[in-house]
Amino acid sequence: MAGVYISWPFCSQKCTYCNFASGVYPAGLQERYLERLLEELQGHEWRWTPETVYLGGGTPGSMAAEELRAVLELVPGKPWREATLEAAPGAIAAEAVQAWLGCGVNRVSLGVQSFIEEELRRTGRRHTAEGVARDVALLRGAGIGNINVDLIAGLPGQTEAGWRASLEWLERLEPPHVSAYMLEVDEDSRLGRELLAGGARFGAGAVPAEEKIADFYEMAVEFLEKRGWRRYEISNFARPGFESLHNLKYWRLEPYAGFGADAHSFDGEWRTANTDDVRGYIEQGPQPERTRADVASERYLTGLRLMEGVDLRAEDEGRFGGAVARFQAEGLLEREGARVRLTRRGVMLSNEVFEAFL
Repeated sequence: MAGVYISWPFCSQKCTYCNFASGVYPAGLQERYLERLLEELQGHEWRWTPETVYLGGGTPGSMAAEELRAVLELVPGKPWREATLEAAPGAIAAEAVQAWLGCGVNRVSLGVQSFIEEELRRTGRRHTAEGVARDVALLRGAGIGNINVDLIAGLPGQTEAGWRASLEWLERLEPPHVSAYMLEVDEDSRLGRELLAGGARFGAGAVPAEEKIADFYEMAVEFLEKRGWRRYEISNFARPGFESLHNLKYWRLEPYAGFGADAHSFDGEWRTANTDDVRGYIEQGPQPERTRADVASERYLTGLRLMEGVDLRAEDEGRFGGAVARFQAEGLLEREGARVRLTRRGVMLSNEVFEAFL
């Protein structure tokens, strides 16, 4: 069964670490974007009925009720098995949650990143730990118990004590799903560019060392697994039955259709990517770039992200068998029959493993 991803790239502020195609735009731009998004959805030829929907961004939680309703009315399959909406903590109103429910949303992902005020202020976030607790209670009270909380290891000024305090907030709030990422350093975020340039703006001088960030991640793995959150993907942990059905489609190479700026699609053979330029999307449409997927390679690139691993097919032994054997010898992969999976050490060096399958 297939999924749908919808991009809403509008935010009230641009976080320093964010490397997504999102930002703060003039109010009039949002209305024009909605028109183009609805046009793209209306023009789509549905070859299948989606079972999952994911609204990301950006901050789709900031959409007005009528905007969200107009978008989701064009997606067949309601009620979907899973319909996720990303929301900024500290800015959730009871009326909005009721509107989400009415539109078919049954899962909410909160971009918390940290529960420590000093870390949040350095990155441009405005919420507080207590505000997140109120949001979680509000969602549960309204009937949305399927909640994800994002955390990032490696934020400017982060300490071991602060990271542990954030983890302890998870234990207190008990979200059934947690995503724990290590800070990404690249040219697509202000903080990343500053770090690569060796500067100190945006708190770059206070970013923990790579080794310390890795230690924080390992601390999170141990903390979460001891308390019943199972790591099922490199950065994702869930109580049994609360794994993200939509994101599993990406890792298992199942089809999905993307709509909006920087949205991607996959039909099992071809990958399509819309322009990541919000203004370009509005003025000229999606401008999709289409490339044929190397499905054999991608099976391992995505499948090895999952802790369940992936089967090494007999027809792929000639192409990838040598790499698998080498990484087995180095302790980065383990093999049980045809099933190949990352070891605990392999997770930390997964990029090195993935390169061999490109």
